[in-house]
Amino acid sequence: MADMRTPLSRARGLGSAKKGTEHFWMQRVTALANIPLMMFLVGALVVHAGSDYTTMTGFLGNPFIGVVMLLLIFSACYHMRLGLQVVIEDYIHGEATKLLALIANQFFTLTIAVACALAVAKLVIG
Repeated sequence: MADMRTPLSRARGLGSAKKGTEHFWMQRVTALANIPLMMFLVGALVVHAGSDYTTMTGFLGNPFIGVVMLLLIFSACYHMRLGLQVVIEDYIHGEATKLLALIANQFFTLTIAVACALAVAKLVIG
């Protein structure tokens, strides 16, 4: 028996989960946010090159600097998670392996973000 449905009706329900556009834009937004944040980090490292431990911890202990570093940490980690997710979804074909890799990606990036945030908090709080 011939299928009388149109190609559109056959494709309904099989397409996008409506997350691709949001993922695309968040990756672009975090990339744009990372530009000035990374420039600030590199500039701070260049200015403080050769500084001793006390000077560097004093600089990083400044609350304004701490906020900028936290913004950099969270933006970079979120951007990293999005990028790794795309790589995993594109190049890992086994469903179980893909699921485990995606879960590991979530935990890895969260662990890195929390560890870095705690380090900055320790410097700022004292």
